Amino acid sequence: MQLTAPASGRTENRPHTRDADGMAVASFILGLLGLLVLNIVLGPVAIVLAAVALWRGTSRRGRAFLGLALGVADLAVLGLAMDLSHTVSWSL
Repeated sequence: MQLTAPASGRTENRPHTRDADGMAVASFILGLLGLLVLNIVLGPVAIVLAAVALWRGTSRRGRAFLGLALGVADLAVLGLAMDLSHTVSWSL
């Protein structure tokens, strides 16, 4: 008696897709969080995770693109805040 479904060739690619989906979600969350704190760290991490997720063929392409856009926005906010305060860092 077999209690689980038989393995097929499609399940071998599933972990890579699942990892890519997780990277897309993590990119979105880190990009969103980076708008508030640690944008110099979280922005580039969000960009890299989004790029890797898209390269691996995530099924959550929209979330990966949002993470990519938010990562770029993190760096833009940092640049704008540094320019306005005339310092290398910024504070509230």
